[in-house]
Amino acid sequence: MILADTVSRAVHFRSAHGSDYRMWPSSVPMSDELTRRGMTEVIRKVEGPTWRPTPSMRERDPSLPEVIPAGPTNPLGTHALYLSWQYYRVHGTHDTRKIGRKSSDGCVGLYNEHIAELYPLAKVGMQVKLI
Repeated sequence: MILADTVSRAVHFRSAHGSDYRMWPSSVPMSDELTRRGMTEVIRKVEGPTWRPTPSMRERDPSLPEVIPAGPTNPLGTHALYLSWQYYRVHGTHDTRKIGRKSSDGCVGLYNEHIAELYPLAKVGMQVKLI
């Protein structure tokens, strides 16, 4: 199970049998309005994700590009775990200033080296809880 704690700004991973526990610092949504809480699950995993701003992001900032391919300017970093909630992800970031802060539009961000560590541990169908 993956637990994203928006108060302590940390992502916790515990294996099914509890034999493996890990924790990493994270970024969290900028506001309560952007923060979704509850249970969801990993529905897809992507290494080298493509980023597309959400419609609400484009509405707030029409200058955003329609798409940013994988690479050093991609806001999703090197890996992304897509959740069953539309537009929500646990992903990496190239902007390390965001970690430990309220800095996202809803996603939970990790340092690229930390999402690379979580990525093989997370399985499609794994439960994710945001509190």
